[in-house]
Amino acid sequence: MKRFESGTLIPGSTWRAEAETEAEVVRRAVENMKNFNGEIEVRPDMVERIKQRIVDVDANDDTRH
Repeated sequence: MKRFESGTLIPGSTWRAEAETEAEVVRRAVENMKNFNGEIEVRPDMVERIKQRIVDVDANDDTRH
């Protein structure tokens, strides 16, 4: 399982994305930025920053929200 926590990139943000693959986590993060943060276009450098902050997590991790 892969996880991206938006607070690692955007201070104060508490949103997170989890999925089996890095590609799906990135897709969800980009979708969230467009739908809820008003971003029209997410630049490639922002996608790279998201990728750098994706971590592996145990599927049984009970800290998920």
